[in-house]
Amino acid sequence: MKPGTLIKLRSRMCVIMNRVSRETMGLCMKLNDGFKTADERRAEFSKIVGYKVDPGFRVFPPFYSDFGKNIHLGKNDFINTSCHFQDQGGIYLGDHVLIGHSVTLATINHIQDPAKRGDTVCYPITIGNNVWIGANSTVVGGVTIGDGAIIAAGAVVTKDVPPYTVYGGVPAKFIKNVDMDEEERLQLKPQPKD
Repeated sequence: MKPGTLIKLRSRMCVIMNRVSRETMGLCMKLNDGFKTADERRAEFSKIVGYKVDPGFRVFPPFYSDFGKNIHLGKNDFINTSCHFQDQGGIYLGDHVLIGHSVTLATINHIQDPAKRGDTVCYPITIGNNVWIGANSTVVGGVTIGDGAIIAAGAVVTKDVPPYTVYGGVPAKFIKNVDMDEEERLQLKPQPKD
């Protein structure tokens, strides 16, 4: 589905999305039910996203997703407890991403017109490498967060965040550049793939 595609309530696409959402809710319930080892959590999460996740991936349940199949993880990502990914529009995480407690990534939005409010549009969320998203933050569709950025706890991110910056507040605004020396920055730079 192309970003910004209008999905009308009760349309064929809406029916398909609702079916996938119901299936994904069931898979999330299995992930969230009882104690599981890290390997068991990775196996259950792999069912949600539809591919085998990286062995360095970690998730602390409960975790919630409205779709699941449009979550694209990098290497060594971590998702803390009570996060909600509305991934109909696509969620793309780089490597070494840290997501705090109760973070919402919402790619879907409703039309403002009250007569058409059941209709939706979706836009992707892209999160770069080595990003840290603080607890209770919300990121909306269409946002890209650059490598090394930090999102302060409780922020609502509605616009792109440049690399190696700290953003916070409602709506999120620039606070400062990430404190690090050039050597640290070079160590975080992605290496070319062979």
